[in-house]
Amino acid sequence: MALNPVVAEVTDRIVARSRQTRADYLRRMDAATGSGPGRAKLSCANWAHAFAGQTVADKLTAMTGAQPNLGVVTAYNDMLSAHHPFERFPEIIRQAAREAGATAQVAGGTPAMCDGVTQGRPGMELSLFSRDVIAMSTGVALTHDAFDAALMLGVCDKIVPGLFMGALAFGHLPVVFAPAGPMPSGIPNAEKARVRAEYAQGLIDRAELLKSEIASYHSPGTCTFYGTANSNQMMMEIAGLHMPSTAFVHPDTGLRDALTAAAAQRAIELARAGRGRMADVVSEKTIVNMIVALLATGGSTNHAIHLVAMARAAGVLIDWTDMDQLSSVTPLLARVYPNGSADVNAFQAAGGVAFVTRELVEAGSLHADVTTIMGEGLEAYFKEPRLEDGELIWRDTVRESLDLTILRPASDPFDREGGLRLVQGDLGRAVIKISAVKPENRIVEAPAAVFETQEDALQAFKDGKLDRDVVVVLRFQGPRANGMPELHSLSPALGVLQDKGFKVAFVTDGRMSGASGKTPAAIHVSPEALAGGPLAHVRDGDVIRLDPEAGVLTTVGVEDLSARPAAARSRAHAEGSSWGYGRELFGAFRQAVSTAEEGASVCFTAPIGADGHDDGPPDPNVVDRAVDA
Repeated sequence: MALNPVVAEVTDRIVARSRQTRADYLRRMDAATGSGPGRAKLSCANWAHAFAGQTVADKLTAMTGAQPNLGVVTAYNDMLSAHHPFERFPEIIRQAAREAGATAQVAGGTPAMCDGVTQGRPGMELSLFSRDVIAMSTGVALTHDAFDAALMLGVCDKIVPGLFMGALAFGHLPVVFAPAGPMPSGIPNAEKARVRAEYAQGLIDRAELLKSEIASYHSPGTCTFYGTANSNQMMMEIAGLHMPSTAFVHPDTGLRDALTAAAAQRAIELARAGRGRMADVVSEKTIVNMIVALLATGGSTNHAIHLVAMARAAGVLIDWTDMDQLSSVTPLLARVYPNGSADVNAFQAAGGVAFVTRELVEAGSLHADVTTIMGEGLEAYFKEPRLEDGELIWRDTVRESLDLTILRPASDPFDREGGLRLVQGDLGRAVIKISAVKPENRIVEAPAAVFETQEDALQAFKDGKLDRDVVVVLRFQGPRANGMPELHSLSPALGVLQDKGFKVAFVTDGRMSGASGKTPAAIHVSPEALAGGPLAHVRDGDVIRLDPEAGVLTTVGVEDLSARPAAARSRAHAEGSSWGYGRELFGAFRQAVSTAEEGASVCFTAPIGADGHDDGPPDPNVVDRAVDA
């Protein structure tokens, strides 16, 4: 089918907007490609240092100077369940490289925060900033310039976006992403939500809550709801950076190990062939495909921020208007918790990523003429892996969904539009995820209750002060204020109010978890309150209207909101967010960070004195060294 005209229009606009930044990026990548393999630029002493700790066999391979060396960047730690399986991956990768006549090394590691651990805690204020730290860590790992291709090991919320951004700085190399897969299903998600709501109301004690949570998050692998981590995996497949249908294969299985080995060998094949540069795989069309896949599956709102920064790393400029327009023509094909009751394991069993990819291509919702690590086009991603007699093979995915309550064809979607909306008005611009909100709960007009902290809002809930129609406004939660933490701890309380029959909405310049769902929430309000945004002018009792159907976020009956004096952030809140739990180390980030709609990043500030465009010769540091160190 021909490409949807709105998809084509948005893509053309992105291409035009990105013309200079994309050209600058590709020029830099071409210069790096032209400088030759990393091993050719290293002196003998440099090269000897690189392999001093390797096996004799690997040293002999490296000494030939003719075989690719694969650099692995890992986000392994054993506290984060989704990353626990990565402990075993380096040896699988090294052995796969040896079988291909090449070598592989762990080039470096990155941090990997668990938002499930830091939710509602001070550490959450470092969560978003950790994405840029991960990007920088990836750059530090690969800057040794000893690698012909790279393999990224990451799954979770900020980790994959950070790896993606960092790897694009080395986009002259082939880069493959290898996930770890989801944990087996625990208790039903509806049951988990019920227990949390009862705890929020004081109906059960902490011991009962802990018992439920442990039954939900119970083994190595990714949490099984469709939040940011699993949205990451969907997008890496649509981007053509995974081996096909790799995302939702369980860890510690023969198939997962075979896919990990295949990812390593594919990166080596691409390096030998001089094909599959990440700079060529990640194009304007690829970014549009990633947005569409997110919208079609009701993915995480966190990617309204992450995708902007990820695209910028490839020289591609996108904004929330692009996402909103794409959402208007993207069919919603999946219902996975919090947009439904099923988890990602049930989604995979019903047809999974391969089914979604084929349906979107055949419906004209995706650009099919893209480059992937598998070659040209997306047809390879219509297939699923199997092990037959120990051999990894791919077969076509199911032609029809195996469970229409979870996964539907593009011809009969759950909704004709995607799950994300842009809302705007005198309160600024914000995004809202409506795919998990029932239509009767989407439009709210009610008096505001204004807070600076989650703790204050939760106390008001416990005291019964929010038992009414209400728009809860939580401000001074943006990137500059305190790192833009997720505010998921409020979700159970807001859900309880809604279940009591009140009209309830949430408005904030902070973030909500990718798992948040049934209460309408206008989030990422930009500009943020600390930067002079309109939320700083809102007062208790102001009537606010949130209408995602009309794209409206506005006060009602306030003649000129901007004419009011802005509320000052309390000194206690400001000081409390500037130190403790490592937050004092990130003062420079809070000063330099861009707005939410610009990706909330510190990575793209132009060098002092630069005009953002450089037509000079390549950096001499990318050319060959004539003498040994």
